[in-house]
Amino acid sequence: MTAAAEHLNLNDGWTVVAEGASEPIALSVPGDVHSALLAAGKISDPYWRDTETALDWVHQTVWIAKKAFSLDAVGEGRYTLRFESIDCLAEVSVNGRSAGFCESQFLRQDLDVTDLLQAGENRVTVRFLSNTEEGRKRAEASAISMPYMAANSRIGHLNFLRKTQCHGGWDWNIALSPLGFYGDISLVRTGNLRLDDVAIRQRHGDGTVGLDVTLHAHAFAPFNAEAVVEIDGKRVTGAMRAFPGDNRVTLSVRVDNPRLWWPAGQGAQEFYDLSVSLAGETRHFRIGLRKVELLTGADEIGNRFAFRINGREIFMKGANWIPGDALPERATPDQIRDLLQSAVDANMNMIRVWGGGQYEADWFYELCDELGLMVWHDFMFACNLYPAHDRHWLDLVRREARQQLRRLSRFAAMALWCGDNELVGALKWYDETRSNRDRYLAIYDRLNHAIEEAVEDEDIGIPFWPSSPSVGRLDFGDGWHVDTSGDMHFWDVWHSAKDFEHYRSVRPRFCSEFGFQSFPSMRVIESFTEPQDRNVSSAVMDVHQRNQGGNSRIVETIARYFRFPDGFEDMVYLSQLSHGLAMKTAIEFWRANKPRTMGTLYWQLNDTWPVASWASLEYGGGWKATHYLARRFFADILVTAQPDPDTGDIVLLAVSDLSEDRRIAVRLRGVDVATNAVWEIGRNDVVTTPGRVVEVARVAAGDLADSAFLVFDWKDETGAISGANEYLPLRPKAYGFGAPEITVTREDGRITLSTDRPALFVTYDHGGDDIYSENCFTLLPNEPRTIEIARARQSHISRQNDIKLCFLKG
Repeated sequence: MTAAAEHLNLNDGWTVVAEGASEPIALSVPGDVHSALLAAGKISDPYWRDTETALDWVHQTVWIAKKAFSLDAVGEGRYTLRFESIDCLAEVSVNGRSAGFCESQFLRQDLDVTDLLQAGENRVTVRFLSNTEEGRKRAEASAISMPYMAANSRIGHLNFLRKTQCHGGWDWNIALSPLGFYGDISLVRTGNLRLDDVAIRQRHGDGTVGLDVTLHAHAFAPFNAEAVVEIDGKRVTGAMRAFPGDNRVTLSVRVDNPRLWWPAGQGAQEFYDLSVSLAGETRHFRIGLRKVELLTGADEIGNRFAFRINGREIFMKGANWIPGDALPERATPDQIRDLLQSAVDANMNMIRVWGGGQYEADWFYELCDELGLMVWHDFMFACNLYPAHDRHWLDLVRREARQQLRRLSRFAAMALWCGDNELVGALKWYDETRSNRDRYLAIYDRLNHAIEEAVEDEDIGIPFWPSSPSVGRLDFGDGWHVDTSGDMHFWDVWHSAKDFEHYRSVRPRFCSEFGFQSFPSMRVIESFTEPQDRNVSSAVMDVHQRNQGGNSRIVETIARYFRFPDGFEDMVYLSQLSHGLAMKTAIEFWRANKPRTMGTLYWQLNDTWPVASWASLEYGGGWKATHYLARRFFADILVTAQPDPDTGDIVLLAVSDLSEDRRIAVRLRGVDVATNAVWEIGRNDVVTTPGRVVEVARVAAGDLADSAFLVFDWKDETGAISGANEYLPLRPKAYGFGAPEITVTREDGRITLSTDRPALFVTYDHGGDDIYSENCFTLLPNEPRTIEIARARQSHISRQNDIKLCFLKG
């Protein structure tokens, strides 16, 4: 039978009820049970104060979701009940008869329900088992002990389940272990052949791009069908001779004189419309054409780790991505677009989708394509041990890997598939692994090899990296402190409480994780606290700090770099300056080591709930001070000052990520906070080049008084100032900034700030919604600065406080 496929959307009209209870409530699709209970007034806000543990009963309960729909008749063909993502262990029945068992959030579930349907009303019932109870049972039944990261996961044993690992908590996440439907639900009617997946491989040649389009289909009976691919005015066809089970056919088409897709800051994001058809089902895609390579060849240092896009080596600038919200229903396309737009606004060109999170919905990657934001993508494994000795569990992983590789192959933004996050390091973290590393290494190798085989078999043309951090393929040593090869996670500054200057002790080839914490703004803090909670050591502030000793480390660092604040609000602001100064120190130094270092992805871009964390975008999407600084230290052309370890000189260096040489004019000045004097040290014209770092100027050691620091700006070839920076030879607390009087005037949407004495890290509207043209900058006497709203945005977090102006005092 050949007929046009029919899709009946089943998203609307679901209810959910605890097993044994009698009052169902509405359940949104996509949506989760916690959000449904909150909307119905059945639970308190999980993010408010210390509500979290009072809601453990939700994830410990079995939930029954139901939906009724009508069919005029059950026609010829096959009917598939499709769940795009269901979390996680669920028994599905249709009209009281079993339709299947789902046990992976990361698999699209296609259940053949042809023989279960009837004319008239039909009922779908989904019985969600308790993820946490089932995880515990599987752990207890395992022949081999598989510890999990208990310091991160308040709710344990999720390593036995294929669901978002940070749902059990993490050192930045609330532990709710939500469950629900995270994608569309539909009833699909086809003939005897059902199109399941489309995988696209790009082959770039001289002035052409060949596309290998593989159509994966499930046959219910032997069947012959024509496959069609159309793009750029070309149409190719091929025959599929299908037999019961899974089938595939590959069609190749060529695009001549292609318009290429480029990452943000490197060129335009060009797209082509592509359509595929098979057995009456047609799908339309918008694809970008680009060539992505990972360069890991040996050099005089060790082994490189650099991305080459369309033949051009590009320094990757960005951050790590975690799920958009701890309540999955709140992570809407509009909310995620705001976060990703903020990444691009801060001159990022890459995010890393971290392995303790989730494979996102199609629209997430469509946004990345549109914005030019490349994606380093982990497979969903992080920090734990995993039961790869269990054949059934490993087969689930194999299916997951193949399905996700095919699904995401069409996105131009995809730059890398990485096997996992920190699983090699985890082999040292547990008593079991330390006492029998060989056994657990063998189990890990089974998992890593299964993933690698899936990447090789699917052959979609996207580079693969075995683990992060890693020195390279089949190297299971400790790569955490190796800065000569592979990618690096550098956590010594935060976890070992070392000075920010310690970042300059390593020169990684690519740093894919490093970070420092700060508190969110007062606006966010007010959203989860009562006034009496607003103390750094209060019980509620401790609840909203998931890293052991984190708040103490924030406070200790403030005391190390700044004069101690007078009150809680000033401490919140100074925590963000500490955070920003840490990232500025690391990233400017590593960018100045280009091309040895070819990428920095800090931890982390976003938050899942209101919490003290390493994020530069606080919960609700507001910009912390770090994010404003990121826009400067990630700028395409950066002038940075670095101490020369041999001479003690301060060296100004120009770094460019542009594709061509550019001339800039650099003005270097000194500022003395004791006298308020500002004087010119020199002007230098230099040509920046993407291939090397250029020395601009030197200031000899001892030429600056202890009360003085450097400011410098640079103009482009049109004479417009294109960037500014500062360098403090001493820590900020060593300078007597006093109490600057800053005047604010507003006119026609423009805000002008002026000061009577040097003011550092001047931040207007701290914690507000609007994104300003610049913020968190140095303001000098007789040099007013005018800013304006670059992007107006709205958060779901209400605002209680007035506009705040923050700056360094004392």
